[in-house]
Amino acid sequence: VQLQASGGGLVQAGNALRLSCAASGPNFPNYAMGWFRQAPGKEREFVAAINYNGLRTEYADSVKGRFTISRANAKGTVYLQMNSLKPEDTAGYRCAARTHSNLAIDSSRYYYWGQGTLVTVSS
Repeated sequence: VQLQASGGGLVQAGNALRLSCAASGPNFPNYAMGWFRQAPGKEREFVAAINYNGLRTEYADSVKGRFTISRANAKGTVYLQMNSLKPEDTAGYRCAARTHSNLAIDSSRYYYWGQGTLVTVSS
């Protein structure tokens, strides 16, 4: 599986962005997906995850109520809608896939990783 993330950019605080992660390969509908981020000088952290059919999601406390993860299996794509962005959301965002239908918040449970897309939120 190859993952291609896009949609990052520079926005002002309070605005929104939608990240997309396009996956290649026929097994995408069977895989749980996750978004992780890493800010300069900080460790990678979990943002959101979704199970294979989109019926279960999990979020980091820091983004609950502001971010929404979703997926379109027919398109091979997972999305991260980010609303009410804050400067502390500034980071490189990466999507990841695990070869399992159930979601996970531990990055070590994800096998495939896309390249990052940079999100910068100005105050």
